[in-house]
Amino acid sequence: MMSNTVKTLVVAGAVATALSGTTTTATAQSKEKCYGISLAGQNDCAAGPGTTCAGTSTVDYQGNAWTLVDAGTCTTLDLPTMADGTARQGALEPLDRDLPT
Repeated sequence: MMSNTVKTLVVAGAVATALSGTTTTATAQSKEKCYGISLAGQNDCAAGPGTTCAGTSTVDYQGNAWTLVDAGTCTTLDLPTMADGTARQGALEPLDRDLPT
């Protein structure tokens, strides 16, 4: 029969192992910069001339502002169409659309 101390150590070890596996998986997820997907003021960084960094975009879906997304998802995100009905899509490079005037 196991002592209470041994049982506690076994349970604590199992919990620690489970948590470390989850943390490793979450932090190992690759991210990439996706331009033209963030709402005004919600970009992660780089919002073109006249801006400094995070939260400085001034136009929804600003083409030269990026947000980090899971790798491989940037160009498949569901975005609203542009005013002229053209499909709007995220990109891995800065875009010349939806720029502040």
